[in-house]
Amino acid sequence: MRWILLQGMPTRLHDESENYLLNMCNILGFFKYTLKNIPDVQKVVLENAPGNFLMLAPLIQKDIINVCAKETTKAIIEELGDGIFSILVDVCADLCDKDQMTLFLRYISKKGEIIERFLGIVYVPDTNSLTLKATTESLLMEHSLSLSRVRGQCYNGAGKMQDAIHDIKTLIMRESPSAYYVHCFSHQLQLTLAVVAKKNADCNWLFVDVLTTLVNYVDGSPERK
Repeated sequence: MRWILLQGMPTRLHDESENYLLNMCNILGFFKYTLKNIPDVQKVVLENAPGNFLMLAPLIQKDIINVCAKETTKAIIEELGDGIFSILVDVCADLCDKDQMTLFLRYISKKGEIIERFLGIVYVPDTNSLTLKATTESLLMEHSLSLSRVRGQCYNGAGKMQDAIHDIKTLIMRESPSAYYVHCFSHQLQLTLAVVAKKNADCNWLFVDVLTTLVNYVDGSPERK
């Protein structure tokens, strides 16, 4: 499971029967690979395991993933220690059109390296500044972190975050005056490229006429709704 999570691979597929060898799910595939190389393991897994200890049930795998997530987050908090950090916040809609907020930490390691770590993702009822500020603070408090230690804040200025940026950065700076705001460099680059592309007839045709129409068509499809 640790290897699957490290590689960002799915654990399950649409057909997970033991005889479905053409597109075997990763968990079952690893089990079968291990059986060939470690005879001792063969004695205690799959058909040789107790009926309630096959380790293949979706709920069991989700429990293992949650444990890995908690241990990873614990290691991040220990790495951060008592140091100061910056926060990177973004909001986007999932396939069900529900808003979810992601929070990253950016800090300097004990080796002097700049580190960015994913801390969590939370569904939010709306994207106004008060909600985003409260959600950010709540997620930090879950890991014994406070806004007083924040020395920087960065948000994606596109879409749902655009109207709330001014207010949320002000709210956080009231509690941590040193939490200086920096606009997302990636979004700045995106805006710059968009302006430059419009000056080129071929690029303007591709991005404005073709891709915009395609994105609007896909976004409005019944499957996404």
